[in-house]
Amino acid sequence: MAKFYSDLNEHLRNFIEAQKVFFTATAPITGRINLSPKGCDTFRYIDNKTVAYLDLTGSGNETAAHLNENGRMTIMFCSFSDRPLILRIYGQGRVISSRHQEWHKFYSLFAPTPGERQIVALDVESVQTSCGYGVPIYELKEERKTLVEWANKKGEQGIVDYWQQKNQKSIDGLPTNIFED
Repeated sequence: MAKFYSDLNEHLRNFIEAQKVFFTATAPITGRINLSPKGCDTFRYIDNKTVAYLDLTGSGNETAAHLNENGRMTIMFCSFSDRPLILRIYGQGRVISSRHQEWHKFYSLFAPTPGERQIVALDVESVQTSCGYGVPIYELKEERKTLVEWANKKGEQGIVDYWQQKNQKSIDGLPTNIFED
């Protein structure tokens, strides 16, 4: 049975910390829903009502565009171990760029990572857990090195050029504000 919580308690926080992958979901008012897998030790619990992740450069920047438009976001964790559970965090998200006044407050919680683009913070409105009985059991073999290797090869200016070409608008044409303060 699904259970709802108003915030992230210690039991839920411990579950989150044990997971190696999470998924983010956002949607514009009109247009495509974006659902993205994340990993690379980029998720952080801030407090019972706030979480954040270090967003790495990707082929698009849908999350930023959607959050700038309406702020709605869901983050999902699911257990791939023998103890099944699915956890969804619902709330209002915001994008924090390196030029933003909150950058240093949040960035100090993360290890510097080649290709880092922005931080996405989520103000928790509610949390839901459900059984996860249908999720298969998997073992983590290793983290992929491809994204970090790609970012290192591009270099800092190459990443900025990539953002200029590929990360300024969503696939539905919404602005991501990647170069805005």
